[in-house]
Amino acid sequence: MRTLRIRTFTLLCFFFILLLPWIFFLGAHFMETNTLRFTQSQTQNKNLQRDLTGMLRLIEAGTEEWADPNWQNELYKQLRKTKMDVVLQSASNLDIYRSNPERRGSLSSTERFSVIEDGELIGRVTLFLPKSNSVQMISALAGLLIAFFVAVVEMRRFVLKPLENMSATARQIAAGDWEVRMPLSRITEIAEVRDGFEVMVKGLQQSFQKQAELEEERRFVIAAVAHDLRTPLFALRGYLDGLEQGIAQSPEKIAKYVAVCKEKSAQLDRLVEDLFTFTKMEYLEKELNSKPVDFTRTLGQSMDSLSPLARQKNISITNHTAEKCIMSGDAHLLERAMSNLLDNAVRHTPAGGEIVVKCQQDGNKVKFMIRDSGPGFSMEELAHAFEPLYRGEVSRSRSTGGSGLGLAISLRIVRRHGGELTAGNHPEGGALLTGWMPITVP
Repeated sequence: MRTLRIRTFTLLCFFFILLLPWIFFLGAHFMETNTLRFTQSQTQNKNLQRDLTGMLRLIEAGTEEWADPNWQNELYKQLRKTKMDVVLQSASNLDIYRSNPERRGSLSSTERFSVIEDGELIGRVTLFLPKSNSVQMISALAGLLIAFFVAVVEMRRFVLKPLENMSATARQIAAGDWEVRMPLSRITEIAEVRDGFEVMVKGLQQSFQKQAELEEERRFVIAAVAHDLRTPLFALRGYLDGLEQGIAQSPEKIAKYVAVCKEKSAQLDRLVEDLFTFTKMEYLEKELNSKPVDFTRTLGQSMDSLSPLARQKNISITNHTAEKCIMSGDAHLLERAMSNLLDNAVRHTPAGGEIVVKCQQDGNKVKFMIRDSGPGFSMEELAHAFEPLYRGEVSRSRSTGGSGLGLAISLRIVRRHGGELTAGNHPEGGALLTGWMPITVP
């Protein structure tokens, strides 16, 4: 839609207000004279003045014959030639002769004078002149009024109405109605304000939606954390009550109760630590504590830390990493991310299974892959793999000892280093986690 600058619109209205009266004036002049020329005005004025002088002489010369019908007929003929009309009145204002009885309130110009002889008032004469600009001037005034009316209507339509609609829309948005449409306008400045207002509204809508999503996520996290804390605490309290009440009487049973309590306390410790790390990732400084890091060595340290757990389940970890993959990053956070990925693989790999780890430098990126021989991800789990505290199927549930935050923490650390982490399934079976990070932190 084409728009006009408000300055242009104002100038057009001003030009229209000036033009329309002139058009009306020309129209009235043409209807009166059958011509649009004004060059004959001076000549016509001279002829009118000559006819007026001659008519006055004729009337003054025949003052004694004003009431004579023959003289009146001669006067009438002269009046028709000059296109004038006359009213002759006595000294007492009584009509003696009226050439055109219907011409009483004419718009034409008039000439009035009194006839006096020897100091005595004889009568009064009123001459109606044949031409006048009154019709043209009235037409011009009518055109001016119409032009003002049209300009006001168009000003309201193009300027005031869109502003009123925009004000009403703002009140609707303030009331929480996000589905309203911003009014259109052909004025450029108003259209620009509308576009800016629409961008602001979209930003506010996205902000409110994000706030609602964060509130929903907060409620979910609180509920999930409460559930995860309650389950081991309930078991821990039950076993401690059993020890206190003497239910476990044999050394073997006491040792079993103590082992379960230690396991549950370790699970609680791991959950609290993961929650702390996950929360901390939200408030990392803009600049990481970046230093040159050998990512191959960091990955090796993570594998060493998970080796005891892997040996307990008779799981082999195959290392296919390059000799060196030097990058810039936070060594502590990178080790935590890789340890979470390997811990996830170990926990979900059945006894006697295998885990394959690969790492190589590809151009200006460090690429890595961790594959296990477990059941892999279901379609639903792939869509929610990196959501915090997500509960998947039974095969990958928190019964394996995870807190549901490991993959979410790893994803945030990798993205914090300018990379990306994805989850999938290997064609030969098992879960497949792949990722990359740039050599230099952005």
